[in-house]
Amino acid sequence: MHTIADFCVIPMGVTASVSQYIAECQRVIEKSGLSYTMHAYGTNVEGEWDDVCRVMKECHEAVHAMGCPRVSTSVRIGTRTDKVGQTMQDKVSVVHEILAKDKETAK
Repeated sequence: MHTIADFCVIPMGVTASVSQYIAECQRVIEKSGLSYTMHAYGTNVEGEWDDVCRVMKECHEAVHAMGCPRVSTSVRIGTRTDKVGQTMQDKVSVVHEILAKDKETAK
């Protein structure tokens, strides 16, 4: 089942700066071959359900392997059966198209 997830890995019990842990998660995601977009407070990733869940688990494992004693993750997952194969970019493009029409109407 095609899945789009937004998740935020939160290393706990370490320094205030967690950039090194997030960079390691990004390496894990990159190696997975899944489509993804990192943003300021997390990452959007898309693929088959099991692959998306697996990469989140691998991020946890990677952060623990770096010596982080505790990892918390906030996750939002969406699936659709009415629009097969809709991508993250498709969802964003629709909103951009609506906003572009607003600008044209305002002229």
